Amino acid sequence: MPEVTVREYEVRPALGRHLVLDPRSLAYRRAYDGQPLRATAWEPRIPVLDQQNLTAQGIHLSKAYSLEHDLDALASCTGNAATAALSVLLTKDRARTAGLDTDDATAAQRFAIDLYAQATEHDQWHDLAWPVQDCGSSGLGIAKAMKTRGLIDQYAHATTAEELCTLLQTGPVLMGLPWRSAFNEPDSEGFIDSGDWASSPLEGGHEVCVTALEAVATSDGVLLPEHCVLRFRNSWGSSYGEHGDARMFLTTYLALRDQIDLIQPRLDPGKRR
Repeated sequence: MPEVTVREYEVRPALGRHLVLDPRSLAYRRAYDGQPLRATAWEPRIPVLDQQNLTAQGIHLSKAYSLEHDLDALASCTGNAATAALSVLLTKDRARTAGLDTDDATAAQRFAIDLYAQATEHDQWHDLAWPVQDCGSSGLGIAKAMKTRGLIDQYAHATTAEELCTLLQTGPVLMGLPWRSAFNEPDSEGFIDSGDWASSPLEGGHEVCVTALEAVATSDGVLLPEHCVLRFRNSWGSSYGEHGDARMFLTTYLALRDQIDLIQPRLDPGKRR
């Protein structure tokens, strides 16, 4: 059996993603074939989620999961990012049937937490799972959870900048990345990487939903990463960045590529929207 690569990060209430790469799963990639790459955008149909300040949102984990005490934050970023992506893929009616109320932020946050719990069960590389412990999860674990629940039909990976831009032509992409302290405060234009971010401390692992390729440039068919801009939806409330969204240059993805995983959840043709 092929060996699974695992890189664990310190789990904090707002940061709970681990890097897990399975070569069997990575084989399902959509290689870049030279097709034209265009700016694209996919708008989540749910309000901006907040994996912090849970009790203020009326989410009482003690009651929902039979815990002794409520928790005000949870390392559920993978579930939050996946829920944002699902709100793009699923019609309003299909989302409601699946238990996702796209009009209610609190209900959507509860849905994301349930999805996170299931993802921790799929992360069989360790013995922990939520709600026994807030152990974090992986992009691969959340993809398996979505497929197990019948929310998606398949998922595909990208391992290069060209493949990422190709996936964004057809839908949002989940991105797990090492989170630097500089990323906590996007600049006035929403960029997390406009300054010397590389020298800022590593805080943990995080999962976001890449919703747009806002700018793309090529020269003689070659991608120019320094002129390509990604936009992503975070799960730290609407006060983060631009109403919950932020931007990063494709060069930052390339700088962190060996610590990033990219997964696109998909529906079979005809089921989307």
